[in-house]
Amino acid sequence: MTGRRTARHAAAGGAPGPAVAPSIARVRMTGRQRREQLLDIGCAVFAEKHFEGASIEEVAHRAGVSKPIVYEHFGGKEGLYAAVVDREMRRLLDHITSALSAGHPRELLEQAALALLDYIEYSSGGFRILVRDSPVASARGSFSSLLNDIASQVEHVLGQEFDARGYDTGVAGLLSQSLVGMVALTGQWWLEAREPAKDEVAAHLVNLAWNGLSHLEHEPRLRTAR
Repeated sequence: MTGRRTARHAAAGGAPGPAVAPSIARVRMTGRQRREQLLDIGCAVFAEKHFEGASIEEVAHRAGVSKPIVYEHFGGKEGLYAAVVDREMRRLLDHITSALSAGHPRELLEQAALALLDYIEYSSGGFRILVRDSPVASARGSFSSLLNDIASQVEHVLGQEFDARGYDTGVAGLLSQSLVGMVALTGQWWLEAREPAKDEVAAHLVNLAWNGLSHLEHEPRLRTAR
């Protein structure tokens, strides 16, 4: 009788009975999807807290999984960090390599500068990790080795241009290191400053690299169509 009154009371809008926890449907992921999710979260955690302050517990908590899942994919914090660095180095190298595919040398310089700034804008966490001194060995080396890879491609472009103009091709390597170093260092500064706008930063970089201090344009503009 009491049970019937309780049921009628609840139906009439009275005090509800004991709360029943709703069932939450978890989204199942493939192994590759889970790995990418953990890499994304790991990148964010390492960028925020550095290697020393980050933990597998934090990564697992943000991903909504248990710690053994993270260990299963990466073996530990060092393995996760190395995988994050490898992925970000590959992304940045591919981004800049594709920008150096074809075009006038000045346009190639513009495209390379914009490619780096694009990466910094959309992958700030990854760039923060790359420019730090990594405490863990990466299969792809260090940020300096990545810049050397990019410089070697720029050297090839400069060498062809110098040869066509009758210049000494022997200095192409030196100048490619200078150009890449200038853009990379400016990118590290812009990571924090974020002013002026990205296209304006690239235009000034190209203005200096292409025209030199003695022939700077008063109001540089990018020539490459976005």
